[in-house]
Amino acid sequence: MKFTELGLSADILSAVVKAGFETPTPIQEQTITLALEGKDVIGQAQTGTGKTAAFGLPTLDKIDVNGGLQALVIAPTRELAVQSQEELFRFGRDKGIKVRSVFGGASIEKQIKALKSGAHVVVGTPGRMVDLIKRRALQLGDIETLILDEADEMLNMGFIDDLEFIIKATPAARQTLLFSATMPDAIKKIGVKFMKDPQHIKIVSKEMTSDLIDQYYIKTKEFEKFDILTRLLDVQKPELAIVFGRTKRRVDELTRGLKLLGYRAEGIHGDLAQQKRLAVLRDFKNDNLDVLVATDVAARGLDISGVTHVYNYDITQDQESYVHRIGRTGRAGKAGLSITFVSNNEMGYLRAIERLTKKDMTGMKPPTKEEAYYASLAVAFDEIKRDLTNPKLAAKLDKFDADAEKLLAEYDAKLLVSLLLQAKVNDPDTRPKVDIAAEKPLPFNGEGGRGGSRGGNRNRGRNDRRGGYNRDRRGSRDRDDRHKKDYYKKDKQKVHPKATEKKPGFVIRNKGDK
Repeated sequence: MKFTELGLSADILSAVVKAGFETPTPIQEQTITLALEGKDVIGQAQTGTGKTAAFGLPTLDKIDVNGGLQALVIAPTRELAVQSQEELFRFGRDKGIKVRSVFGGASIEKQIKALKSGAHVVVGTPGRMVDLIKRRALQLGDIETLILDEADEMLNMGFIDDLEFIIKATPAARQTLLFSATMPDAIKKIGVKFMKDPQHIKIVSKEMTSDLIDQYYIKTKEFEKFDILTRLLDVQKPELAIVFGRTKRRVDELTRGLKLLGYRAEGIHGDLAQQKRLAVLRDFKNDNLDVLVATDVAARGLDISGVTHVYNYDITQDQESYVHRIGRTGRAGKAGLSITFVSNNEMGYLRAIERLTKKDMTGMKPPTKEEAYYASLAVAFDEIKRDLTNPKLAAKLDKFDADAEKLLAEYDAKLLVSLLLQAKVNDPDTRPKVDIAAEKPLPFNGEGGRGGSRGGNRNRGRNDRRGGYNRDRRGSRDRDDRHKKDYYKKDKQKVHPKATEKKPGFVIRNKGDK
């Protein structure tokens, strides 16, 4: 089936054609038809299957540009909200649809001003939407379509109360589209409570992990990880790579270490200012970076194409998160590769991931220092040969002729060339020493942890989304604000209410909590 057969209007189809889309994905094909008929839909599919177009195209198709706010999209993170807003704007531009985004970490006054200037569709995070509703800056009385994107992620981040608050502020006669990678009981209850005879679309599990992704693991000790990572980067030469770390501190240290060694790398996590996060993602998408180091905040909802390699520097305790991590590669029919570092104690988690994905990972022997050196040397040779045969560059080098003659007269030519190679080759014997602070492995569990996103890593949100639970004394419910100090005190009391009591055994503390 083609997009032209789905019943979309001409102005929406023109935008689809401009975007280069021809054939809808399974979630798009099934959702668009039902949504155009006005039915409520629950779509179960992972990130990267085209959900934004699945709910966006039929929603935009029904928008009356002469009216006011008619559609609301709720997303778990700022990045996903911005991305969805950009995508919806692109599809609705020919029709003249105004799409606004609202989220924490940015000026609420500017967002209120933008809403006052007019909006047909608003995309945003739950906490900021609640603030705007309470300020009467976001009026939902005329909402015809409500979309909940990545509903299970919003549940994990503690947004369930805010979701219910927002839903109750919309008309009961609205159409509701809910999308979730998994379908826990709490999400099902939302469907029962707030949706009218929803049609359930489920993308079968075989589509959750691409057959085009080669999955490997390397058994390694904590102190060996960084050297192995850099050797892999030198030997495999990824076009675009994402390195996943478990905590924000880990991401910062890995980014600093990679940049020190000359890799074009930047990091992204929840504590970065919104402007910086968007700038990093823009550079990565525009090929200004080779390596993106990220916490799981980047694993959900970010449409980053062209990623060839995913390195799981820290294995995830939540098997669903692994699926979303490696889903950044192996897209659009292209092959991808993922490598997971794992300690002996963490092998149970790896086996649990294999059971979920129904695909065994292959053990890999890490490259040696010599292999990494010769790989880097080969790259240096290629670069030098390319530059020497570039007429434009050769013309620019003419001004150095006299100085080059002086050096050749004073020093051995082989010595000068060796100096040039030393500057270009990533030699493991001479490069700066990089110290990465050790993180404790996941608690040993021969069965692979608690499994799934429901009972797995209960500290997952606190590692990278501390603002997900914040309610400060001023009454702000903006859960994207990750910088309020009094939250951390409350959270520690809540998570470890008996931390001062003597207990048998030992306590494993999450490195993400401070």
